[in-house]
Amino acid sequence: MTSNRAATKQGTDENLLRQGGARPRAKSVKSARKREKIVRAATEIINRKSYALATMTEIAAALDLQDGSLYYYYPSKQALAYACHVASLARIEALLVDAQNLDTTGAKKLRHYIRTMIEDADCHGTQLYVGDYSYLDEDQHRRVVDWSKRLEKMIAQFLVDGVKDGSIVPCDTQLVAQLLIGMLIWLAKWTATIDNMTVDRLMDAIAIASLNGLETGQASVVVPCNAGS
Repeated sequence: MTSNRAATKQGTDENLLRQGGARPRAKSVKSARKREKIVRAATEIINRKSYALATMTEIAAALDLQDGSLYYYYPSKQALAYACHVASLARIEALLVDAQNLDTTGAKKLRHYIRTMIEDADCHGTQLYVGDYSYLDEDQHRRVVDWSKRLEKMIAQFLVDGVKDGSIVPCDTQLVAQLLIGMLIWLAKWTATIDNMTVDRLMDAIAIASLNGLETGQASVVVPCNAGS
């Protein structure tokens, strides 16, 4: 069952990439690894500099490639950026499904997802910042938006499940999900600028800033709106 699901997912990803302008995936393991390295380098550079300022020459240089070698895999910067979106969304979806399948509370599923997302970024490089995809063409934009909305619903479901099982305080799950997603999106932008960043350090900060206030049984301090005035 797992191998069939993986094969279906790989086929879906290849179709999305082909529709976005990328060349069909080479079959050799070496070529597949090269493509993964290109996407990782491009993601890091686009996150750091923005899509507008990142160049194919810079991405190629980061990999010790000639420009022509990079264009062999991706005919344009737009096609490469779209491939970065597809790769990032696929990684995020896999982590969400893994958390979704846990036999535990909604709060623990949410924590598990956030931690594994950070661990995945630490091991495989950050996911592409998804706050802006205006540079994609109409079809690419629609696919990324539709996929992102599907993943947003999975995060919101953790909150709904948590409220039902009592592990999360009653809240506006749709609004809270959007706040959490906004926080997670920006991780790709600013975490690289913090010295001595670790998974545990970041999770502790996220817990203090958001998760502790959501989970039942956690101590919280309510600050009046007019405090300090």
